[in-house]
Amino acid sequence: MAKQKYTIAALWMEGPLSYLEQLCLKSFVDAGHETVLYHYGPLQNVPDGIELADANEVLPQTNFLQHERTGSPALHSDLFRYKMLKKMRNTIWADTDAYCMKPFETPNGHFYGWESKHHINGGVLGLPHDSDTLNALLEFTSDEFAIPSYYGPEYEAELIAKRDAGEPVHSSEQPWGVWGPHAVTHFLHVTGEARFALPQEGLYPFTFKDRRFMLKRNFDTSPYITENTYSVHLYGRRMRARLADDGGYPHPKSLIGQLLKKHDIDPTKAPIIRKAKPTSDGEVAPLIPVRAADRAGRGNVNLTDLADKYGSDKGGNKYRHTEFYQMFMLPYRDKPVNLLELGLQNGGPEKGGEVDRQTDDLPSVKMWLEYFPEGHVTGIDISDFSWFKDNRFSFMQCDLDDPDELAEVAEDLGTFDFIIDDASHASKHQQTSFIELFPKLKSGGLYVIEGLRDQPAKWESDEWPKTADLFEGYNKNGIFRHNDPDIEKALNDLRVDMSGAVMMPAFYVKAKRNNLLIVQKR
Repeated sequence: MAKQKYTIAALWMEGPLSYLEQLCLKSFVDAGHETVLYHYGPLQNVPDGIELADANEVLPQTNFLQHERTGSPALHSDLFRYKMLKKMRNTIWADTDAYCMKPFETPNGHFYGWESKHHINGGVLGLPHDSDTLNALLEFTSDEFAIPSYYGPEYEAELIAKRDAGEPVHSSEQPWGVWGPHAVTHFLHVTGEARFALPQEGLYPFTFKDRRFMLKRNFDTSPYITENTYSVHLYGRRMRARLADDGGYPHPKSLIGQLLKKHDIDPTKAPIIRKAKPTSDGEVAPLIPVRAADRAGRGNVNLTDLADKYGSDKGGNKYRHTEFYQMFMLPYRDKPVNLLELGLQNGGPEKGGEVDRQTDDLPSVKMWLEYFPEGHVTGIDISDFSWFKDNRFSFMQCDLDDPDELAEVAEDLGTFDFIIDDASHASKHQQTSFIELFPKLKSGGLYVIEGLRDQPAKWESDEWPKTADLFEGYNKNGIFRHNDPDIEKALNDLRVDMSGAVMMPAFYVKAKRNNLLIVQKR
């Protein structure tokens, strides 16, 4: 007997879809599902293969419901999906932030899953036409002032008292999710249909708390996404905000970055749009990120463009360090500078990789060689990069966890205009390398330490203060304090040659922790 094919239905009120929604909708098309996108107003950036439908045919937009605190259209969306499921046959609802890992299949029309130990989410929702849960949801949401019993007797009594006093509480003023996951969970339990819910790995392998892992480069998703995973929830509103704060686009080697590549979606053609603060007349204008393609060819050669070209995480796709580097490196671009970089490719022991791993790329080295056409780049790493041949590149293999080996390597080094430490990010490695290599810096040269907030736990201990804390103390008091008296003396001995130490917060956002240190030599 042939398996039942299910149509996937989603709702987007109006306006442009970002690459995140494009990704999710196209994932269903590519999985072989007929995919229908309901909408009320004009749409832009809709992927090929999506069928459009008028949302007014399901729920007329005469009484648009928004959650009061967040402004989210979740209430309207909740009611829409219930009415749509009642009207349509062989259809499964999917939020526009649900990514399809494999075709949705169900023997009985029930298709939903646990998001946590306590809640079944309705972000992906399949309910048969005659489902008792669906009928209960439609009856409950038919009253905008309905009193939920699932928040406990005290809250229920409070709402009843206000209703009896002539001041009923509207659903938009009740807790977020009152018509959504909380109602779905409640009525599925009341009807007994919760027994059909998929385990968490089925539809919500990443929890809300773990959503950030989907943006981490080279993150091992195998503990989360399994052969039993149908869909991955991307937590759209929060994910869009996180991406906007991080430069607008995911790292190419993150889960989301890899999925965009898999489905041939160019994020620069459908950027995430953030709303600006309302003006004095109450208007809210959309903020559209400037695309890399818009900047190409304008002005001087730009280090961020080169970082993105070679896939370095120093550029616009991740940490944006190159925006700051461009400001002080541009005057040196055509000079015969000497640059030393510690750490040449992500994925070493600090990330759980092997020392003798197979290395296959040098993104930042390639960036530096193109940016400084008359310069020479020296690289130090615990893994072997001797395979890369260029007359302007030298490689030295070194374990930064071995001070004697580091000292021996330092003896063979010349002097440098720039030294950039992007190795393990471990506090002890950053500090011992600084002590050993800062003297190799030319007068006026810059020593940079990246990754002040991203220390690998296996190398951290109470004996070594965080490098950011160490230099914050120096900037405040003019002296280094360290648990190790020898390290403390070595650092303080270097002060006479330090012109200044500046730290920049992550992504240059004041509220974030310092992530970049720049020290200039006198």
